[in-house]
Amino acid sequence: MPEARTSRHDPTRWKKKPPVRRTVSQICPPPRRPLTVADIQPGMENERLGVVRDSMFQNPLIVKAELGKPRERSCSLPGINFNYGLYIRGQDGGVPEAIGHWNVFKQQPTCPHELNRNYIAMNRGAVKAGLVTARENFHYRQLNDIRISDQDDRRLKKEPPSLPPNMTFGIRARPSTPFFDLLQHRYQQLWVQEQKANQKAIKLEKKQKVILGKLYETRSSQLRKYKPPVKLDALWHVPHFQKVGTCLDTFPTEAHRQRAFKAHREECAVRQGTLRMGNYTHP
Repeated sequence: MPEARTSRHDPTRWKKKPPVRRTVSQICPPPRRPLTVADIQPGMENERLGVVRDSMFQNPLIVKAELGKPRERSCSLPGINFNYGLYIRGQDGGVPEAIGHWNVFKQQPTCPHELNRNYIAMNRGAVKAGLVTARENFHYRQLNDIRISDQDDRRLKKEPPSLPPNMTFGIRARPSTPFFDLLQHRYQQLWVQEQKANQKAIKLEKKQKVILGKLYETRSSQLRKYKPPVKLDALWHVPHFQKVGTCLDTFPTEAHRQRAFKAHREECAVRQGTLRMGNYTHP
């Protein structure tokens, strides 16, 4: 029992403990480390085709920000114990020095603004005085140097035109632009999918490609090239004119005639028309 009383009346029991101070590096941890090839997964924004190196993910102009994640930095930062900023070693006196000796910045005197010459008034006065030549005008301007006052300069300046308060500047955006597809990089995803499909097709084609050697003629290949002869029926003639000879012969000799008819008979199988004298059936 006496031990309990002593603990109850202990003055240090109800004392406030000092708060634990944390550094800025502990409150705000440093950014994420740079990306590597091992961190890239299919479907990520930084997925690339072809040869990929770790140095590609250390270039801030190439690295893209992942959706819903902070941007990856391409530079390595110091540890948690590093303090950023400039340390001033001199003693400025603290708050009492700032309150007791307040240094006020004294404005420096500005140089007077040189007014512009009023050439209109000087030319008008020279004409009224009867001075016409350039030398007379030069002497007159030296003797009568007229300047434009600030009030006249303000009056000559044009005020900006009054515009309605609800006026919007710029060019309207086209309503047909697919913003959602642009924000989601839809066109990039389609292009990447197309490139992957092309690469897969090229790989399959290389695997299935067979190196052929010397080709030999087989019976099937010979039959494929063979053209069966076409039997032509004799042309129908009127019985009354069967014994009548020809009145016009366009061939110089009988050999040329037989040669032309032989060529015609060979081409009848691939020609169109009733008499097989039209254009070819194949292109």
